Amino acid sequence: MSAHAFPKAARLTKTDEFSSVFALRPRRRSTHFVLYVRANGLAEARLGVVVGKKFAPRAAERNLVKRMARELFRQRREQLSGRDVLLRLQAKFPRAEFATRTAVRQACAAEIASLLEVAAKPLPPPPAPNPAPPAPPPASAPQSQPPGL
Repeated sequence: MSAHAFPKAARLTKTDEFSSVFALRPRRRSTHFVLYVRANGLAEARLGVVVGKKFAPRAAERNLVKRMARELFRQRREQLSGRDVLLRLQAKFPRAEFATRTAVRQACAAEIASLLEVAAKPLPPPPAPNPAPPAPPPASAPQSQPPGL
């Protein structure tokens, strides 16, 4: 496989894989995207991109965002090894601000590149499991005195 390929092993494909990353708090938010990152225990990084019709109603826009995210991720795969990275579009690119595809492309590339730089930083350690509370001391039976004493 060429160095420019984006193999299936580098993708989040199953619903469970997406859900396990979505369950975490977002690592970073930008104007248009949300970044989720988690350790995956594998040697290579995997990418998932979620671009809904609500924020990119035209298929060409959705495909553009996904292509750009995959290309920028592919260029940084070595830095991101051992992580699942999930990018989710959270806001529209308003036509008033982004009249041309070039403007959308530049803004999208800048945001995704900065988010992937954040994803490459060391991950915080996983939270320690809560230790079991100490067991209460065994209750001794009250010693009762015989009646009349």
